[in-house]
Amino acid sequence: MHEVVITSGRMIPHIDPQLAIWGWEIPLYLFLGGLVAGILFFSTYYFIRNKKDDYPAAVKKAPLLVVPLLVLGLFALFLDLEHKWYVWRFYTAIRFESPMSWGSWTLFFIIPLSMLWSLTWIHELYPGFSRPLPVLNGFAARLKFYRKHLAWSLLVFSVILGMYTGILLSAFNARPFWNSAILGPLFLTSGLSTGAASILLLSKSEAEKQLFRKIDITLIAVELFLIIHLFMGFLAGTQVHVDAALMFLGGPLTADFWIFVVALGLVVPLIIEIFESRGYKVSVKIPALLVLAGGLLLRFIIVDAGQSSRWLYKFFE
Repeated sequence: MHEVVITSGRMIPHIDPQLAIWGWEIPLYLFLGGLVAGILFFSTYYFIRNKKDDYPAAVKKAPLLVVPLLVLGLFALFLDLEHKWYVWRFYTAIRFESPMSWGSWTLFFIIPLSMLWSLTWIHELYPGFSRPLPVLNGFAARLKFYRKHLAWSLLVFSVILGMYTGILLSAFNARPFWNSAILGPLFLTSGLSTGAASILLLSKSEAEKQLFRKIDITLIAVELFLIIHLFMGFLAGTQVHVDAALMFLGGPLTADFWIFVVALGLVVPLIIEIFESRGYKVSVKIPALLVLAGGLLLRFIIVDAGQSSRWLYKFFE
């Protein structure tokens, strides 16, 4: 528990020097939400561009991971809820000013749509999948006529989902490190990067691997730019935002963030993928796994940093 001291008229910025170990549920949920958003974005985008046969891992295989990932992420979120049996109340109203409302309704639509999207591809990749239930054959065949409608819907929802994972945190004004407009684009970019990394792990086509290496190189570069811009914004802000940034600039999160997230999760994969794109033989799994691990650690560290940064009020007699 944080101690809050009330004093006369002066607001004093404060960073808790002792970082607590927070739960794993929310960071995991944010990571899986971003990963799902990245997979769905590339799958639907390249389907709309009629590239489903050129990039089969992106369009057909990767979406089969979406439903299990969503179930795992929602289960983690459910475990974190204090009042678990009142989740249904999110769907009794729509509040456009509430990130939680946006997230709830986005998930409400994206779950069934992604199930239908996955079904069209699992039936094509594994024809024997529906043999025990013949009714699925006809249903999946009819769904193929609606793929473009599903693709456009999921393309929009994937961008909203990727942005929402960062906006959810940035809406907390009382937590200085979360209170930045950069978190939405940063989490979206990170989600797209982890989505590209998962496609690299699944792909067997050299042309497809080469494309997603280039995409991931671009996304990592954008992510590094956003991280630098995030800290520049904090250092140019109020004292409490400067103090929040100092947790990463000589403070308790410095080594974890700059070594494991930035160096190993972004810079090293970036260098390896640049070498790969120029013809050097390096296992594609190494940078892809580093990007996925870096994306997960990014969520854990940002959630911890936000929980540990706060305003302290004091009253002077």
